[in-house]
Amino acid sequence: MNLYDKIVKKDATIAVIGLGYVGLPIALAFAKKVKVIGFDINEKRVNMMKKGIDPSQELTASDFKKADITFTHKLEDLKKANFFIIAVPTPIDEHNLPDLKPLIGASTTVGKVLKKGDYVVYESTVYPGCTEEDCIPVLEQMSGLKFVKDFKVGYSPERINPGDKEHTITKILKIVSGCDKESLEVIAKTYEIIVEPGTHRAPSIKVAEAAKIIENTQRDVNIALMNELSIIFSRIGINTYDVLEAAGTKWNFLKFFPGLVGGHCIGVDPYYLTYKAEEMGYHARVINSGRYVNDSMGFYVAKTCVKKIIAAGKNISKSKVLVMGATFKEDVSDIRNSKVADIVKELKSFGVKVEIVDPHADSDELKHEYGFGLNKLGKGYDGVIVAVNHKEYKTLDEKDFNKLLSKKGVLVDVKGLYRGKVKNLNYWSL
Repeated sequence: MNLYDKIVKKDATIAVIGLGYVGLPIALAFAKKVKVIGFDINEKRVNMMKKGIDPSQELTASDFKKADITFTHKLEDLKKANFFIIAVPTPIDEHNLPDLKPLIGASTTVGKVLKKGDYVVYESTVYPGCTEEDCIPVLEQMSGLKFVKDFKVGYSPERINPGDKEHTITKILKIVSGCDKESLEVIAKTYEIIVEPGTHRAPSIKVAEAAKIIENTQRDVNIALMNELSIIFSRIGINTYDVLEAAGTKWNFLKFFPGLVGGHCIGVDPYYLTYKAEEMGYHARVINSGRYVNDSMGFYVAKTCVKKIIAAGKNISKSKVLVMGATFKEDVSDIRNSKVADIVKELKSFGVKVEIVDPHADSDELKHEYGFGLNKLGKGYDGVIVAVNHKEYKTLDEKDFNKLLSKKGVLVDVKGLYRGKVKNLNYWSL
């Protein structure tokens, strides 16, 4: 009887390491079918999940019901597991270089409880080669076991989209890989317990790692092109969304749009690939150029707003601007790597008084991460920047903004949400 058969019969247990926006949905999906241990080093978060509360605010209490899961922050509890899924963050540091500390930390933790016959599967987004070159040596060192002979390793990249209730873990085809034929089959069949469309069996761990990282790199480069086009079209005096709408009438035109590119995926993952490229002696020109464009868009939006306030005859150092939205994308509470922070920073550098509102973000988290919190909605703003398209903002119209803006105030609509709806305001969008 192999490990998959034991898992199905509940004679073996799956452990998910890292219960963030990726790990928790995976753990709960498996827990509806098999025995699961959910492990996180943050005791406060673990206690919330024991009460059926998702700290990331992605899941509801009903998602926790009928789940055969034990939440813990104690290493001792992991000794009962046989199939480990590592789903910790893989951020970048202040120099845009990969920060593997969470990944190495999770590998160290699992290595301490690893037994002969166990499996370890990584879901964290990494550069090709990271699992075998950086993680497996840690597992061997901490466990005293030999890779392949004593334990098996695979890689199955996460494909969860925060805020997306349609494309959930059970609905998206899963890429899987293993260190040999046997492990590939066991890992694939284990994920097929919960993934309805099934799995794609990649020929190697490196191929699976590369497939994941180019998903986000491709999006990043295409959005960068749209952002660059928006800068050009703004100087020409035409609306980017009008241009894209016209061009989109051709059947094979790729529908990407300009905007702020933050978060922990698209705004981070390409740096892992460029890091590996540099290590191999190649400077990735297109990817790095795309990253430069996208990383500068927050500053560009702020500067454009400042120029338009000055053009309206106002003293910029005495101006007040409202920024609507602070999370990295619409309808989520996640503020990690939010490029709205760049808008706020740039506005303040001009002496502008900036107020920020957001129906989903936590003020204390923003204060801790970026040095500013949320404000109560006021009026008399010389500029209003709608930075994030939260559902709460989609019903606003010209009358609503007239109440917020001072005379000749500027409305900056980052994602073109109000294009065609605003007739008499000083309006600009990417």
